[in-house]
Amino acid sequence: MREYVILSIETHLFFARIMKEHSLFLLASLPEKETDLKRRAECFRKGFEGGLKKTVRLADGMVGNAILDSGEIVTEFTQKAECQTSRLTGISVDTEITEAEKCLQSGCPSGVSRETVYQVRMLNREMLECLNGLIAYKEEILQKVLSCKLYTTNYPLLIEHILREARLYRQFIMQLERNGCIAMTDLRNTEAFWNQIMMEHAEFIRGLLDPTECELIQSANGFAMDYCELLEAMKEQEARNGNACHAKSVQLTEEFQKFKSAGTQGITDCDIRSVILPLLADHVLREANHYLRLLEQANNGSNRCGMCK
Repeated sequence: MREYVILSIETHLFFARIMKEHSLFLLASLPEKETDLKRRAECFRKGFEGGLKKTVRLADGMVGNAILDSGEIVTEFTQKAECQTSRLTGISVDTEITEAEKCLQSGCPSGVSRETVYQVRMLNREMLECLNGLIAYKEEILQKVLSCKLYTTNYPLLIEHILREARLYRQFIMQLERNGCIAMTDLRNTEAFWNQIMMEHAEFIRGLLDPTECELIQSANGFAMDYCELLEAMKEQEARNGNACHAKSVQLTEEFQKFKSAGTQGITDCDIRSVILPLLADHVLREANHYLRLLEQANNGSNRCGMCK
């Protein structure tokens, strides 16, 4: 049960925060007249915030340095970005969770108590229930946008994008509850998923920058094109049953992570013209950090999502 507990905690540390922020972005994007949709988005935001808070309480001394040092849980910009986003949108953000995450100590326990296993099982069930609701909600939002029955400041592709991430999170929780572990059995599928996520990040950044930010727009467009070419190369490689694109995934994502980090600093320092919420900039940076950690694990020969490394 040790692996079940640790992988559950590691999964929620990353994904519960991501879902909490998806809910905030959806809430901020909706017109004032959409009172029911806004109310439901706020309920999901609070639900995932509560789940993340429970996860952090369980996490101290339970996860490895690879997770805590990766920048996928929090970055140097997260707390500032949260405060700025709360001020700009009027949506409450509990920055004490971020402060607690910054203080987490690493550890690799040899065993776990029955009480801890029970708490984690209850947390998994709670998060799964929240996820099922959020996925249905995102599907409803997307259907209304595509049928021109709802206005939102989010691109339809962004809604599809965050739906895919929510479904991946749900898949991981279901694997944990069914098998007690998450096996990364197919590196190519993992890379294809996250390379598409990175490509779409570049496309969103390109479209949310002010037209005067010509160099940044050009850079974002370059990353979008590079990831598009990489995804095409991966399809061709799959037909040949090879894995030559892995090194390119690492190199390109390292470069994109640096671009995102500089962009997040520029947005939080108000040095970049855009309509990008500070927390959205930090959000996509954390996802790049998460993907880089997965790629590093693959280089080290691991087939698991985490586990005390």
